[in-house]
Amino acid sequence: MTSNYPSAAPQTPEPKKDNRGLIYGVLIAALLGTWGYIIFDKSKTKDVIEQKDVQYAQLDSSKNTVQREYEDALLRLDAMTSTNSHLDSLVKTKNTELDAMKSRIKGLVGKQNATAADLSEARKLISELNTTVDGYKKQIETLQAENQQLNQDKTQLTQQKAELETNLSTTQAEKKAADDKIDIGSTLHASNFQITAINMKNNGKEKPTVTAKRADKLRVSFDLDENRITNSGPKDLYVIVTDPAGKVVSEQGLSSGNFSTREDGQKQYTNKVSVDYTQGKSKNVSFDLNNTDKYVPGAYKVEVYQNGFKIGNGGVNLKKGGLFS
Repeated sequence: MTSNYPSAAPQTPEPKKDNRGLIYGVLIAALLGTWGYIIFDKSKTKDVIEQKDVQYAQLDSSKNTVQREYEDALLRLDAMTSTNSHLDSLVKTKNTELDAMKSRIKGLVGKQNATAADLSEARKLISELNTTVDGYKKQIETLQAENQQLNQDKTQLTQQKAELETNLSTTQAEKKAADDKIDIGSTLHASNFQITAINMKNNGKEKPTVTAKRADKLRVSFDLDENRITNSGPKDLYVIVTDPAGKVVSEQGLSSGNFSTREDGQKQYTNKVSVDYTQGKSKNVSFDLNNTDKYVPGAYKVEVYQNGFKIGNGGVNLKKGGLFS
């Protein structure tokens, strides 16, 4: 029997999907992403390295700058201390403080991997060192100004001293001249000389004589003229008696000796007589010269000195003549 139903057609199986392209795509995308990340990361790392290099270069430059600033500060300090002894002494009194500061700066600048903070601290310390140096400089300027003023004062004082010495020399010269005038003016003057040979009688009476063999002593008499400059008081008179042979009569009993004259140096005197003189008045002086030896005929000369000057003289001739002055 024939069926009325259509006959069933044979069914064809559906083809399987191929996912390999998708997988490849994903892998390629992932690979590209990885490469991109690697490239990006490498680029970023390069940027970081470059930034670090810049920073290191900047630090190195800053370090060099700080080093130069430190060396300049030391040069300023050394220059000032070497040219100024006062500052050198002052620096030595602060050695501990300065050495600590310099040691710290040297340590910071000398670090192999000095940081910005290290260099900043070093700059601060160098600034303090420069401030100290500036302070020293001001002290030097003050000392120099004071020294200049002292030199000016010294010059002025030296000039004043020279003027004073000149004035003093002039004053002393004038004073000496005045003293010399007074000294010379105060010298006494003798006048009215009388020299008499005296013969002593056995009865003690005195009689003038003109013969040598009868003369026992010479009596000297003169007046000291008035002098208003000479001060009152004792005055020493030096009497020189010269015999006819020109020899000075010297007797121990007459206190003979030597004295200084103003013009003739040392002279021998026969007798020294001290008289009490009153200023502004004349005074008569009389004294005897006793000779232990016999008088010889001839002229005897008598000179009187006071204050180193000869103030008068007289004489007597015992041969045949009489008195003379």
